[in-house]
Amino acid sequence: MKHHEFNRLQTLAKINQAYPHQEIMPRAERLRRWVELLDRDPHRVLSTLQQTEYQPDAVRALLRCDDSAISVAYDDPVLRAAGMENDTYGEARRFFELPDRHLHRIVCNCHFGATVSAGVTACYLRAKHVDRKRGFWARLRAVIAE
Repeated sequence: MKHHEFNRLQTLAKINQAYPHQEIMPRAERLRRWVELLDRDPHRVLSTLQQTEYQPDAVRALLRCDDSAISVAYDDPVLRAAGMENDTYGEARRFFELPDRHLHRIVCNCHFGATVSAGVTACYLRAKHVDRKRGFWARLRAVIAE
């Protein structure tokens, strides 16, 4: 190991300015990864966000709750390395490039109640945003039948 003075290190070191956003991950892969994470434990009970559609934009962007579908994505080191910065509604909208009306259908309590299973959320995401060949209701029936 070679020792250098701190000032000298700054000129010798190669610093990757892109870290921690090293991995360029296309939107489709980010959504697919989210579905995979939710599918790992399809019976996990997730919390939903309260009345996202009634919140002003600034408040809606900051909404979050523990054990939500968004927090499942944020807990993944791969998605964090790809640029997911936190588990708020606004960050999920930005990171997954989803319009409000689409993200609202995924995480709001008015669609699923206070809680929803990870499997149902994965099923919805897959049907609407990842694989549109089979519809949501056909996939949901398959999840329930398991």
